[in-house]
Amino acid sequence: MADSINETQIASRHDIVILGGGHNGLTAAAYLARQGLDVVVVEKRAIVGGAAVTEEFHPGFRNSTASYTVSLLNPQVIKDLELAKHGLQVIERPMANFWPVDDERYLAFPYGDSARQQAISQFSKRDAERLPAYNTALDRAAALLVDIAKQTPPNAGSGWWEIVRNAPLGSKMASLPLDDKRLLLDLFTKSAADFLDDWFENETVKAAFAFDGIVGAYAAPSTPGTAYVLLHHCFGEVNGKPGVWGHAVGGMGSITQAMAKSAIEAGATILTDAAVAEVLIEGGEARGLRLQDGRILKARAVAANIGPKLLFQKLLPTGAVPDQTHRFFTRIKTGSGTFRMNVALDALPNFTCAPTKPGETAPHHSSGIIIGPTLQYLEQAYLDARQHGWSKQPVVEMLIPSTIDKTLAPEGKHVASLFVQHVAPTLPEGRSWEDPKEREAFADLVIDTVSAHAPNFKQSVIARQIHSPWDLEQKFGLTGGDIFHGQMGLDQLFSARPALGYAAYRMPLPRLYLCGAGAHPGGGVTGLPGRNAAREILRDIKSGKL
Repeated sequence: MADSINETQIASRHDIVILGGGHNGLTAAAYLARQGLDVVVVEKRAIVGGAAVTEEFHPGFRNSTASYTVSLLNPQVIKDLELAKHGLQVIERPMANFWPVDDERYLAFPYGDSARQQAISQFSKRDAERLPAYNTALDRAAALLVDIAKQTPPNAGSGWWEIVRNAPLGSKMASLPLDDKRLLLDLFTKSAADFLDDWFENETVKAAFAFDGIVGAYAAPSTPGTAYVLLHHCFGEVNGKPGVWGHAVGGMGSITQAMAKSAIEAGATILTDAAVAEVLIEGGEARGLRLQDGRILKARAVAANIGPKLLFQKLLPTGAVPDQTHRFFTRIKTGSGTFRMNVALDALPNFTCAPTKPGETAPHHSSGIIIGPTLQYLEQAYLDARQHGWSKQPVVEMLIPSTIDKTLAPEGKHVASLFVQHVAPTLPEGRSWEDPKEREAFADLVIDTVSAHAPNFKQSVIARQIHSPWDLEQKFGLTGGDIFHGQMGLDQLFSARPALGYAAYRMPLPRLYLCGAGAHPGGGVTGLPGRNAAREILRDIKSGKL
């Protein structure tokens, strides 16, 4: 690696170059460009958006390819980037979730405590009575942590400035009532199963809440730390309504297209079909990017909107950081245990436990339809994946966005998103997700799993798109198929995300920043890692460090 660049190779000079055009990279670009900075976003694919994109996967059928639902997108980001002005429209789901249990029973989660209590009372009157207190407790915890999510975590061991800068946060935590401190301790350290055992008795009711604890986590509900993952999915709101889930008209790509328009309007430049070969190093600092086509983009700083593991494994030149630091970052735990499918349908699924007439659209068709009827079912799905490579009875969350968004499928037809757990990121016994037979075999099992509750589903499938962990890595750069850019366990959160000493969005290499989901507060389509990283870059510019 040369320490300096031949001036004849330089294609352009900028203030900030952003590696990766996913939603956090676009968010960071918009914030930085609004401050008058010359910002360039480089994206390897032909479209921006990262995993939040909408694509046609069968003639006439479009869907959100990877990420698939809206709630966690931060309202401050929506406001600051004027996303509604740039075309973003979010429709609320008429009902939150629907769990088929057997041929006769289902658990539905409408919005509102009283309606939800009535639904839960069919399974346990005691659990229905406990629901308001449970919701109040989680609301208290979520309110505190939503505020923390917008802040830069303290860098452990970084001296007096970190102590001073984070004094208000520490003071706020110290002033909490003892009951709230105990609640937060439980949520940060317990498993979802243990946490829910303190509140509820019915296995189906507990499974309904525990599902959020395993979303995107290659873990069982009994795994310590999954209580926090459960809480992480309680941060959201849609159109100012907390706890509501929604659909972006046009699919998740409409979010990132609105972000791209916002960034461009502010003066940012976006390059597509621009795969990066390496981060450029000059004088021991990150000073730009070399693209695979030979172009060189020099800059005052680089912000990486890719997973930190990928960044250190493949895009930092040898010797850019000390060996011990390099080893630590390349050992970050990745792998969500997820398998993603999109299917084109010529009819809506007709569930045995909630039958509908042909052509009829019921509220549950527009909700999150989750196959995972008991806590033990969720547990066994993980155990199967660890032993065999995938669950024999997988956990499936299905959304059918075409029931509320007519732009996605031809008249009378539908598209469905299938978010499936658990699969091992790497298959055992010499098998590989690169083998089409493995992908197709598990996809068949997923279809059969849904069809066990909706017998017409299998015959209704016109076409399907499959993304195994390997596909997610190849297409979107998600190492091990990890949708969060790194597991959200106790050892990879807050001041330890992505690593102790580097939680403030600044990487071990000077002038290199992390602005993606591998940074605090983690995964989901929130925009907060991008917003927070942009704030830290601006601080360094104002202080003269850049």
